[in-house]
Amino acid sequence: MIPLCANISMLYNEVDFLQRYALAAEDGFSGVECLFPYAYSAAEVNAVRADAGIPQVLFNTSAGDWQAGERGMACHPDKGADFRASVLQALHYAKVMGTTLIHAMAGLVPPELAQVEAEQVYVENLSWAAKEASKAGVVLTVEAINPIDMPGYMLTTQEQAVDLLARIGADNVKLQFDFFHCQKYQGDSLQRFTNVMAQVAHIQIAGVPQRHEPDTGDFDYQLVFAQLQRQGYGGFVGCEYRPAGTTRQGLSWRESVI
Repeated sequence: MIPLCANISMLYNEVDFLQRYALAAEDGFSGVECLFPYAYSAAEVNAVRADAGIPQVLFNTSAGDWQAGERGMACHPDKGADFRASVLQALHYAKVMGTTLIHAMAGLVPPELAQVEAEQVYVENLSWAAKEASKAGVVLTVEAINPIDMPGYMLTTQEQAVDLLARIGADNVKLQFDFFHCQKYQGDSLQRFTNVMAQVAHIQIAGVPQRHEPDTGDFDYQLVFAQLQRQGYGGFVGCEYRPAGTTRQGLSWRESVI
């Protein structure tokens, strides 16, 4: 069976963040992922993770000032030092928690910057980050995020992501394929995944278009899991959705979809 990891930034919001590790383990998830663990020290997070007996599969680099609208710093020409600091911070957390996947958030294209210029800044920053991550045995992921939900984000399509990977040219920079974002913006996500599967290190899912449980909406995840089994996908599938009710009320999707 394909291992599932609970995104505890979205799931188990009924309790405080550090309590969510134990709940995810109790509910049979094989791992956890989250957006940002940085409100707590790496030691604090790792202690509750270890007590729960569940691996931290992935988390993101800092997005910057989220409340002020920042969504990553890798494509911003004036945020180079901040981005590098965020990578080193993430690598520290990864070392403490035994995590080998870090999503390096691209960020919003600054209004005064052309897309091509933002991409060049991104490639330069990710090339540097890849070297640092390689020293730690960490794989960086790049993720296309749909511009309907995140207007102005630099990276929006799978084709763009593949092009950027080629330009970065590092073996430890891979795709993070989010079926929700791809299906909502581009469509035909199963075929798009098949086209790039060899470059995928991590998958995320949610119902389309409302981002609730994967058995809601108009996209059939039974087809996705069948394809993953046929193609021998060896990574985790991250459950990055917003429960329509309480987290545990909605977990029956796992029996109906997988």
